[in-house]
Amino acid sequence: MSGIPASLPAVRGARLLLVDDNPKLCRMVKEYLEPLGYDVSLAHTGPDGLEKALDGDYQAILLDIMLPGFDGFEVLRRLRERSAVPVVMLTGRGETPDRIAGLDLGADDYIPKTFSPRELLARLRAVIRRSMVTAAQTRRAPQPPIAIGALRLDPETRSAALNGGALPLTPTEFDLLLALARDCGRIKTREQLLFEVADRDFESFDRSIDVHISSLRRKLGEDPRNPRFILTVRSAGYMLQEPAGEPEL
Repeated sequence: MSGIPASLPAVRGARLLLVDDNPKLCRMVKEYLEPLGYDVSLAHTGPDGLEKALDGDYQAILLDIMLPGFDGFEVLRRLRERSAVPVVMLTGRGETPDRIAGLDLGADDYIPKTFSPRELLARLRAVIRRSMVTAAQTRRAPQPPIAIGALRLDPETRSAALNGGALPLTPTEFDLLLALARDCGRIKTREQLLFEVADRDFESFDRSIDVHISSLRRKLGEDPRNPRFILTVRSAGYMLQEPAGEPEL
């Protein structure tokens, strides 16, 4: 970690909780973020992190997977029973199964521990702003539900259903599916989806959209070799299609 990019301003006064048992990492993150206007609290075990997350009024939580007491997945599982606070998972190995497991439990994003200051700031800014937009949506003009085959999305309640049954999605997964649904039949590039869903700058190597798509497909019960809903368009991006022969609900 080196150099703080001035082009990525903080959300002034945002309170963050960093849950990690590495004192050096905690100190570095705190020293980088606090001069930018963030108020950073620390926890070093799973039980302590969960207690602080539930008791504090935080705008976002940075949560490590490997923690004493119980791991970050368990912290997230228990936290999601009572709170929708944005959570960014810290992954030491950055392996796809860890990322998908966190997303399935309700994480909003993930970042490998080799992150740069630019990436950390961008992802924090994105999840905080996205949660603020979600809270403000109740004050906007009503948005009608979208039905695509057996899939139904309701922007007002931010709920999704498949074949009449509730489809549990993380906030990012819902935003991603909604962005694709609003342009059903049209290709959306990774860059477009990153801008629309994450509202952050992207790098050419950023594959976070691919991980979210993989998680979405699993929840939709997709066959990767013959998907019903989300198509991969090689060298272009992704497209949501109307499944053939399926009536709208």
